[in-house]
Amino acid sequence: MKWIITKYLLTAAVVVLVSETAKRSDRFGGFVAALPMITILTLVWLYVENQPQARIANHAWYTFWYVVPTLPMFLAFPWLLPRIGFWWTLGASVVITVVCFGLFALLVKRFGIVLL
Repeated sequence: MKWIITKYLLTAAVVVLVSETAKRSDRFGGFVAALPMITILTLVWLYVENQPQARIANHAWYTFWYVVPTLPMFLAFPWLLPRIGFWWTLGASVVITVVCFGLFALLVKRFGIVLL
């Protein structure tokens, strides 16, 4: 039980670090948010919990492919925000990401990469 609490606290600390950094500096906050800290923590947790190397490697592999279709959202968000407000922009960003993910999954399936 202590291990799970430790995992939650460290992972939450990363989220707090990113949000607090972003409050102080847009650029540095964006830089810190772009770092794959959660992925690195997840890889560490999987390793420490004695998961097979294949599972750890697969996690990194799929994370790469799942990041690609999220990128358009980061372009749309700042463009939409002053036009439709925060909550509508957030919702639109989710829709954009889901649509991009679906289209991307269909595209990469042609190359033998199955995401869905």
